[in-house]
Amino acid sequence: MKLFDVYPLWDIEPVRVEGCKVYDENGTEYLDLYGGHAVISVGHSHPYYVRKLTEQLNRIAFYSNSVVNNLQKEVAEKLGKLSGYEDYSLFLINSGAEANENALKLASFHNGRKRVVAFRKAFHGRTSVAVGVTDIPAYKAPVNGGQDVIFLPFNDLTAVEETLNKRDVSSVIIEGIQGVGGIRVPDTEFLQGLSRICKDTGTVLVLDEIQSGYGRSGKFFAHQYAGIRPDIITVAKGMGNGFPIAGVMIGPEFKPVHGQLGTTFGGNHLACTAAIAVLDIMKEENLIDHVNRVGNYLIGELGKFPQIKEVRGHGLMIGLEFEQPIKEMRSKLLFEEKVFTGVTGAHVFRLLPPLCLSMQEAEEFLKRFKNIVS
Repeated sequence: MKLFDVYPLWDIEPVRVEGCKVYDENGTEYLDLYGGHAVISVGHSHPYYVRKLTEQLNRIAFYSNSVVNNLQKEVAEKLGKLSGYEDYSLFLINSGAEANENALKLASFHNGRKRVVAFRKAFHGRTSVAVGVTDIPAYKAPVNGGQDVIFLPFNDLTAVEETLNKRDVSSVIIEGIQGVGGIRVPDTEFLQGLSRICKDTGTVLVLDEIQSGYGRSGKFFAHQYAGIRPDIITVAKGMGNGFPIAGVMIGPEFKPVHGQLGTTFGGNHLACTAAIAVLDIMKEENLIDHVNRVGNYLIGELGKFPQIKEVRGHGLMIGLEFEQPIKEMRSKLLFEEKVFTGVTGAHVFRLLPPLCLSMQEAEEFLKRFKNIVS
């Protein structure tokens, strides 16, 4: 048997990692400005994270959700305190797509409606309902058709109001910052208006913070820049620093019903231990304040590059848009300057480094980046 050919691969095999550094099989060091799709939050192989997981593995790695697991309660308590959502409830699963599936399902249970509103260039996952609200037709198979989804223009409050006033929409789902869509930040006024219209029409507002959450934007959640409180928040990626875990944070107006939601692996002992370690490190090392300092510095310095058409984002979620295609520049940055970055489309770099990126590492990145754009 061979692997199904799903991903285009760079000819690099990482074998060791530390902090914001990746080392391949030849011992070559790379600076990580991508964090494995924004997954690495507290840094590669953080010693506290490694120790906690090792200790837990020696006790119990897994048992089903038919028994008490107090680690789940600890995750919920610490996440609530650090994020400012202590009055919400938490449902633990395994991935971002699964989080969005369950969020949209829960919204539909709650108000009995079927229709969903999403936004142009949205990405919410590749599973059935999640890909249905993703604005990338190539990701959708015939079996994904038939969902009642309407895509509205990003930041267009008039279109939202006209649609939601019909009072037949179950939920609106929006990213705190669009990631795959090009690091596009929703306007503060738009999010505030969206929140108000959802409340007025009995529509559930789902904030997808899978990529933009967990401190990456310089606040715990990117939507907190607008001062709103959505009905449901989905989280994943940085939540486990590489260990698969995701969550649905559910507002107090939702009442749980046994059998509506469920998971085999979600909230297992190892996953919860990873999530607890991440929250402990974020608090102990004041990582959100650190993200603001380093992120503001990077955004400011990148804004001085005349070759860049636009710099977008908050914190350490940064998009760099060029007039010309960036494929060759990205290749040079990886193979000549030894820096991992991401891209979205043909013209935008995505920078999603571990949240512990130091000021010195940020300066080093700027030097290497200058070499490939000058």
